[in-house]
Amino acid sequence: MTVPRIYSPESLENKNSCALGEDNVKYLKKVMRLKEGDRIHIFDGFGREYEATIKNFSAKSVLVDLGKAIPSVNRDISITLAQAITKGKKMDTIVKSAAELGADMIIPFHAVRSVSHIADEKNPRKQTRWQKIAHEAARASHSAYITEVTKILSFPEMLSRCSPKALKLIFWEEESRKTIKDMLTDDTLEACGDFFIVVGPEGGFSKDEIKKTKEAGFFSVSLGRQILKVETAATAIISIIQYEKGIFSSTSQEA
Repeated sequence: MTVPRIYSPESLENKNSCALGEDNVKYLKKVMRLKEGDRIHIFDGFGREYEATIKNFSAKSVLVDLGKAIPSVNRDISITLAQAITKGKKMDTIVKSAAELGADMIIPFHAVRSVSHIADEKNPRKQTRWQKIAHEAARASHSAYITEVTKILSFPEMLSRCSPKALKLIFWEEESRKTIKDMLTDDTLEACGDFFIVVGPEGGFSKDEIKKTKEAGFFSVSLGRQILKVETAATAIISIIQYEKGIFSSTSQEA
């Protein structure tokens, strides 16, 4: 049987044991039918993962003893995905795929052509839902890191979150001069370890939004002649960057 992987919301740094919350009591005891003395794996979302042994169950928690550290896959690059709000549950799919592929942060934001405008009072609920999806993606993909999903931001707020050291790319279907291939040259890839990518809603970006991003130091690029659905675009972009940086060809691990 595959050893269950459980997320600990508390840091495991310098810990010998930890207590898992009430939601894990039912899952481990009733669903997985585990008992005291059984082994599980615990990860904290910050690159730390350990073999662990269930010490005891209580009504509201599970106490586990931490054992040997499990080496985590080394993250050589940082990718932030700024994704314009989309219709329906497409954001769920985007968050899941981006988290599985190793995006460090996802920033949902309102674009001029975003069809779905979520009221401010609903933002926390959406953020909580998307963060939960990111947690599950990390668990399922055996990543010891968890993608952070921010609250929904305005377009200017999103631009202000970009690191000055990042390679800043905004993907626009009307761009005819630069493609992602043009931007990911050997020299660029060797020098850059931080990527900030911006993907629009179903209707794309307005020319004014493109102008503002260029003023903020972004490069406007396209994916070539292929026009992708909004729920596919981010996945393709992150995959291309990861591939070009050699992430998919590396099996190196660090403790």
